[in-house]
Amino acid sequence: MWFYIPTALLAASSLVSLSQARTLFKYERIQLTHEHLETLPAEDAKLFAFDAQAAPNTTASRCRYGPDDGKWPSAKAWTKFQKQLSSEDALIKAVPQASVCYGASKNDAKCQNLTKNWTNSYTHIDDPTEILSPIYQGLTCQPPSIYDSGNCTLGGSPTYVVKAKNVLDIQLGLNFARNNGVRLVVKNTGHDFAGKSTGAGALSLWTHGFKDIQFFDNYVDESGYRGPAIKAGAGIQAFELYKAANDHGVVVIAGEGQTVGVMGGYILGGGHSPLGSLYGMAADHVLGFEVVTPFGDFVSANSTSNPDLFWALRGGGGGSFGIVTSVTVKAYKDMPITAASWTLSSAKIGNDKFWSAVRAFADNFISYADSGIYTYFVILPNGNDFTFSIQPFFAPNRTASAVASILQSYSSKLTALNVPFSPKITEYKSFYSAWQAEFPLEALSDVRTALGSRLFPRSNFASETGRNVTFAALRGAVETGHPVIAFNIAPTLARAGNPDNAVNPAWRTSVLHAITTQSWEISASAVNITNARRAFTNGTMQKWRDVTPNSGSYLNEADRLEPNWQQSFWGDKYARLLSIKNEMDPNDVLWVNNGVGSEGWRVETKDGLPSENGQLCKDIQKAAAS
Repeated sequence: MWFYIPTALLAASSLVSLSQARTLFKYERIQLTHEHLETLPAEDAKLFAFDAQAAPNTTASRCRYGPDDGKWPSAKAWTKFQKQLSSEDALIKAVPQASVCYGASKNDAKCQNLTKNWTNSYTHIDDPTEILSPIYQGLTCQPPSIYDSGNCTLGGSPTYVVKAKNVLDIQLGLNFARNNGVRLVVKNTGHDFAGKSTGAGALSLWTHGFKDIQFFDNYVDESGYRGPAIKAGAGIQAFELYKAANDHGVVVIAGEGQTVGVMGGYILGGGHSPLGSLYGMAADHVLGFEVVTPFGDFVSANSTSNPDLFWALRGGGGGSFGIVTSVTVKAYKDMPITAASWTLSSAKIGNDKFWSAVRAFADNFISYADSGIYTYFVILPNGNDFTFSIQPFFAPNRTASAVASILQSYSSKLTALNVPFSPKITEYKSFYSAWQAEFPLEALSDVRTALGSRLFPRSNFASETGRNVTFAALRGAVETGHPVIAFNIAPTLARAGNPDNAVNPAWRTSVLHAITTQSWEISASAVNITNARRAFTNGTMQKWRDVTPNSGSYLNEADRLEPNWQQSFWGDKYARLLSIKNEMDPNDVLWVNNGVGSEGWRVETKDGLPSENGQLCKDIQKAAAS
């Protein structure tokens, strides 16, 4: 049954505010109401009751119930749940994509096509269960030529998925999971590097279908902002958002990756952007959220309504404080962009000249970022050879001649080194055309690689000594076989308009966000993978932490084994975040690994590897210690 609340009646509803009445999408006006629950038989009402109505659970299990537990909801309960959803096809029994490669579902043609496109993120984003870091699913159903899992099981994938079509579906799913002790996860696109949008035995709320977009020429906000804005559903991805903004002659602050779900975990975790050196982090430009809280209520969070929740959602991380259905963000007048790109190879110029050339570029990190430029670059090892690729040097509001002038100092240094330098420099009339042309589609779904990241402060590059020590740590990683994927960016508070939010304070003083990875043999045992990951965390990544002792890591692109992650991801903001979490979600309905308030739980995997392929259980030792 659908419960449609007409706009004219919203002001009278206890669940929504007058500001929502002006801007709610149609799917947000279809809601679960307390009045409807009162019409249900008591047994049914108990399944879907809001938190305040639910009877206290006095026999709480140490673990969230799974399909093999005696207290898992009965088939009858799941049927009742399905019938309450907005449509009968909204409840999906999870089936891995690669099941077409195994058993009774085997289809050689489909398996071959899936295998061919496995690393293309567009292959996975429209699937209800897939995530783009399958090591955290447990690798229990991959195409055999990619990783032969022997058979196909769900592993760390959820048992059921709600293909949410409206707020009603979100509320029903959240209340049902909470009231029945079932693990709950939230998935948008699955563009997730730490497995936070999947979980064994879970009920997954899939927000990918929330695709509405509304443009405001002159949005007036209680915070004092007056200007263009865009409200977008949680399922909107970067390629869709940028196109919509371009159609109205504006830009928004979002990521460089094409398939990232902007209004999901990206913006909730902070969100770095090609425009970050001009405007700061994506979370800095949020005007308001529409969100279902862990209690099941649908509320607005903005500068005047639920301000603590608003503060936490802007940088506090996805899957922790509520389930966002849409976000309203500031928009800015479009601008011309000039982009430059080039590649240097040690195979052509020798290792000494190569590293001198890379160092010469790194010496300019502060000046480049302070000029509003964003640089996306990689340094790749290949045996004894190395490649340095700028893809791109992204310069808003700059002409080709201006970019050539900015690069003149660097060019002169390369000339002195006798290193050929002829960058490709292209002018674009708009941000959208530049973004489309310059940023590559990232290859994902690697089955034998984990990543980690670090934010390098400008103080590391302010002196010769600091540059020497920092560059040595970066070079050392590459020379020991670890690629570096990095972003020269300075999202300072001043550039962002000095917002007060939960974004990691380490971002405000950084000029480099660097990622590196650790791989292992495809046939490696669980013990060997564990050893490799520990060596990575305590070796390569520790060397980066040692040269940036007061900084942190970007939570959306971080080592899952990051030590002292509370400080690393949120610095001195963690205490307030935890207080808000405890108030908003006292029963830990929403849980993600290394998320705010996650300390009292852990996923118990049989092989000991960090993944979601296991039951979510209370960590007795940590609970006792706290």
